[in-house]
Amino acid sequence: MVHLHLFVLLPSILLSGFMFPYEGMPLPARRIAEILPATHFIRLIRGVVLRDVQLLSMPWDIAFFACFIVAGLTAASLRFKKRLD
Repeated sequence: MVHLHLFVLLPSILLSGFMFPYEGMPLPARRIAEILPATHFIRLIRGVVLRDVQLLSMPWDIAFFACFIVAGLTAASLRFKKRLD
């Protein structure tokens, strides 16, 4: 199970724009980065903390992040089975 986390966490860090600039990545890497939630989280954090941007001026990143949260909570609630045996 540890190796599975490595295959998810490492690309998320490398493609999110945290270590390497997003604009300097090749187009296929940018397309992959767009489906990773870490990319949108890094954009939101940098916008708010470094550039003092209002959250509502970043609607696409907020929408993606919100959809990811809803999908994650839905998947978690469907997997959770509480039984009284």
